[in-house]
Amino acid sequence: MKTEIKNGEALPLMESFYTIQGEGYYAGSPAFFIRLGGCDVGCHWCDTKDSWDVEKFPLVDIEEITKQVLASKTQIAVITGGEPLMHNLGALTLALKNQNIKIHLETSGAHPLSGEWDWICLSPKKFSPPLEDILGKANELKVVVHNNDDFKWGEDYRRQVNGSCKLYLQPEWGRSEIMMDKIKGHIQDNPEWRLSVQTHKYLGIP
Repeated sequence: MKTEIKNGEALPLMESFYTIQGEGYYAGSPAFFIRLGGCDVGCHWCDTKDSWDVEKFPLVDIEEITKQVLASKTQIAVITGGEPLMHNLGALTLALKNQNIKIHLETSGAHPLSGEWDWICLSPKKFSPPLEDILGKANELKVVVHNNDDFKWGEDYRRQVNGSCKLYLQPEWGRSEIMMDKIKGHIQDNPEWRLSVQTHKYLGIP
């Protein structure tokens, strides 16, 4: 592994863009997205499979990534993937915090937590369960619902996160029409949950 990526001084950048957060607690808020390459979780329904092969993406210095974020005039930067915690994110989050940027993480939790965060969205996957440490630190639990078994599976994780964690059920995009009524029924019976939909896909934005 190259020294730069090991130390987090440079990261495999798949894409970066300024848009509107489409999912979860901050849906509707402007945010700059930093999508890192590399993922070993391998969800069959993943909508960013192009991100999986880390070797496909150039290593970009964190100084350059920070410049992109600042140029957007955003207040929130979202670091996502792929699975961003495959990489050491300490240097990048420090650079952004030094510029008074709020930093959000979107992760499966399958790798150790690195970096300093203002908001952690945990979206656990059956193929590679989240580590215990991140369960207690998650601000938001987002369970993607693909089939009926996911409701019980989601309830199991609800009992493991901290009491202030926001809870969301989100239909997998390709199964939205099939699962939406069941999701609505589960939320009505279990009102601690909220509905998350991928509004950015309906709006045709990144």
